[in-house]
Amino acid sequence: ILQKAGDRIEKSIITNRGYDPESAAVNEFQTKFKLNLKKMFQWLNGVVINFGNRTLLNEIYTELYITEGDSGDIIKEHEVRQIEAASRRRTTDETLIKCNDIFKLLSEQDKPIRTVLTKGVAGIGKTVSVQKFILDWVEGKANQDVHLIFPLPFRELNLMKDQKLSLMELLHVCFKETKEAEMFSLEKVLFIFDGLDECRFPLDFQTTVRVCDVTESVSVPVLLINLIKGNLLPSALIWITSRPAAADQIPSECVHRVTEVRGFNDPQKEEYFRKRISDQSLANNIITHLKSLRSLYIMCHIPVFCWISAAVLERMLCEAESGEIPKTLTQMYTHFLIIQINIIREKYSKKQESDEEMLLKLGQLAFEQLEKGNLIFYEEDLRECGIDVGEAAVYSGVCTQIFREEFGLHQSKVYCFVHLSVQEHLAALYVHLMFVMENRNVLNETQGSKQEKKANEIKKDIAVLEVHMWAVDKALESQTGHLDLFLRFLLGLSLESNQHLLQVLITQTGSSSQSTEETVEFIQDKINGDLLPIEKYITLFYCLNELGDDFIVEEIQHYLKSEKLSELSSSQWTALVFVLLTSAQELEEFDQQKYTSADTITNIILLELMPVIAASRKSIIKCYQVEEDSCLALVSALNSKTSNLRELHLTVEEMDLSFNELSDSGVKIVPAVLENPHCKVKNLRLRKCGVSDEGCAALTSALISNPSHLRVLDLSMNKVGDSGVKWLGAVLENPHCKLETLRLYECGVSDEGCAALTSALISNPSHLRELDLSNNNIRDSGVKCLCAVLENSHCKLETLRLRSCGVSDEGCAALTSALRSNPSHLRDLNLSNNKLGDSGMRCLCAVLENLHLKLDTLWLYNCGVSDEGCAALTSALRTNPSHPRLLALSNNNIGDSGVKCFSAVLENPHCKLETLRLEDCDVSDEGCAALASALSLNLSNLKDLYLSGEKIEDSGKKLLFAVKDDEHCKLQTL
Repeated sequence: ILQKAGDRIEKSIITNRGYDPESAAVNEFQTKFKLNLKKMFQWLNGVVINFGNRTLLNEIYTELYITEGDSGDIIKEHEVRQIEAASRRRTTDETLIKCNDIFKLLSEQDKPIRTVLTKGVAGIGKTVSVQKFILDWVEGKANQDVHLIFPLPFRELNLMKDQKLSLMELLHVCFKETKEAEMFSLEKVLFIFDGLDECRFPLDFQTTVRVCDVTESVSVPVLLINLIKGNLLPSALIWITSRPAAADQIPSECVHRVTEVRGFNDPQKEEYFRKRISDQSLANNIITHLKSLRSLYIMCHIPVFCWISAAVLERMLCEAESGEIPKTLTQMYTHFLIIQINIIREKYSKKQESDEEMLLKLGQLAFEQLEKGNLIFYEEDLRECGIDVGEAAVYSGVCTQIFREEFGLHQSKVYCFVHLSVQEHLAALYVHLMFVMENRNVLNETQGSKQEKKANEIKKDIAVLEVHMWAVDKALESQTGHLDLFLRFLLGLSLESNQHLLQVLITQTGSSSQSTEETVEFIQDKINGDLLPIEKYITLFYCLNELGDDFIVEEIQHYLKSEKLSELSSSQWTALVFVLLTSAQELEEFDQQKYTSADTITNIILLELMPVIAASRKSIIKCYQVEEDSCLALVSALNSKTSNLRELHLTVEEMDLSFNELSDSGVKIVPAVLENPHCKVKNLRLRKCGVSDEGCAALTSALISNPSHLRVLDLSMNKVGDSGVKWLGAVLENPHCKLETLRLYECGVSDEGCAALTSALISNPSHLRELDLSNNNIRDSGVKCLCAVLENSHCKLETLRLRSCGVSDEGCAALTSALRSNPSHLRDLNLSNNKLGDSGMRCLCAVLENLHLKLDTLWLYNCGVSDEGCAALTSALRTNPSHPRLLALSNNNIGDSGVKCFSAVLENPHCKLETLRLEDCDVSDEGCAALASALSLNLSNLKDLYLSGEKIEDSGKKLLFAVKDDEHCKLQTL
């Protein structure tokens, strides 16, 4: 019926005109429907400011800070840490959006918004935003173009997950007053699905059957999926709320707008306390106290924490109360619990059971459901903890501010704690009390063996350290950090001061003899020894803070004041991160050089610094090397919406990502750093990273934007190909490009790519010092192209590697000609594994005898050279004996005759050869004798001689070793 009506909807999904009802029946139906919704949503759900009096939402409501879009980051830490990160975020770049405007288009948008996904951590105000939206609609204040709103919380839909219903039947079950006839002419409806994170049934958007008929009966999950996908009622509006970790259950293509509830910003925090506390002087004192404690003031982004803080501090700061004002989270929540229990005692003098029993049962429920990740509970969950429905009703009535029993739209019962943090505190209290009262470590108990373990552990004393070790290890193992706050509460409860507080609630709380010193030592060992993600280290420092141990932090603060640079240990670096992140001062600029010198920054330390880099507006980093993981983290800091970083000054000698299967998509992380004008990366190594021409294009684009810093680029063993080299040519020909080393070993380059490279280098020949094109099939034609660069008088190339390039004597002749024109710069030439032959060798020798040639290293491994070629080489080196310093002739068939020829060079006192490689050259003892004779005449230069072959026997070896043993001989390696 709604679907038929939806066919008549106007094209614009949001209009400014109201709805003029077509009949009195429809008008009467809407009025009754709105009245029922008002009864449900006019009160602030679950929060009682003055005991016994419910609070009207409009009296206490403070506008929440809501932004369009979200971070998109994968959540791997506790929501408290997410709140801390959000507190440092600047608002200038964000688009604010009012709760009532979430379906309205922004000025630059033209596509209608059907589905909105609103994210936010627990207690941040998502459900209150839903309440306010509905209440303002009911009261005629906003969104009057919407004709009906159907709020369907997931916590209630869970109870119907196994039922088969049509959409119409579902609405009749949840909203008794709905009738088909009266809904027939309604055009625009809104479905609100609050609390996706509380959903206890799978949402399979891939394989779920398509349903288009509102009268077809299917399971509730199938109904929801088809509503969200738009198969059912495509004209209906959809609003889904969720904690961040669960939000990815909804495919992005089904969502037209994402918003994020950030809770209260700083002005809104103060506004809340001034509304909540009628005595403005007291309100000011509360605000001042919270501002003095950064960890607590950050938590005030969460409205529920503001409510808890107000409840505690209103009593603690007034004249009637005495005692230490809460300074830690554990103290704040323990005081809150005491206040609630005292209210219960005043209200109910005759108790059916003791406070201890009630707290233990609620604590067990809190703990067991926290381990499962549940924030809402049903009757079966309660029964597992020994709580029957009757007891739950009593607890909800008595502990109104702690535990709630809610009646759903069709009178179904759902249970929850007033906030996740209250559940975490009670869970920690339960674990603590089980140790103190029953000598049990419930963290080391499975569901099926609890009674057996209980009996065993009563007989065997356990130490508080064992409980704490289990808790620390479980928290560190969590991928989401969901036990972090529980851990802080548990450790905080073991302090003598907090145990003294607990005596108000429980007779047996432990004693000061149960020292926490061993726990502190255990945590410090974790910080010093284990290699953990930085967020885990920060959790451990918070734990030390709860335990009252600030030694490392104070040490760092003293270090910062001393202004003396020294090498910090890993734990001190982590402590520095903690100090900077928890400082009350804004992190406008982080300059790493203020804390240590560049040569002490390792890859691990750089990773540890990432939270600080991301938290600052401007970061100045100078280090020797950046590897893959730290590069990824830097790119994330630059691109993440949760990051404050807007300006990164990175000076790095070497960015080495070699031998990582990055592929083109992965290598695109590099341009994000390279194109940053403040980044100064000197060496970039991407050896064997799965890069193709596409990745080369992205790299080129970045280098064109910022070409002047890179000195070394290694793309070896990637499928760059000719097209990739053509992309690189656009960088190389840029006059601002100062690249000195280009390595393209085994990159699938042919003579075509070589031609493109030549063209670029002719335009800008003066900077390149090293070129490696080995293992590419460039052949003679490619070498001829390169020669146009080599003969250029501006070319300063010092190293040329053309190993295994398919070069013959023809290419060698061209190379020789070029080097004759410009002989003075080349120092290292590698032509190994090419078919040069003796004719190619003769061509080379014409250059080698040139006294202007300063070649230090000549590699001619496996080049088809015989004794004839060796004779030509001997002649050239006699003319110019001072070069090279290294000569490799291995795997050439020069034989004894070739070695005898060459010996004439070695015996020349002007010969400066230091390394000679003659492995597998068909040399026998006869050749060894010639070498030994030559070396005995000139002992002063040759340091390394490599000989191998089947023909060399003991006599030849003895001759050579006899020379080596001469005290004047410089030979070190034989």
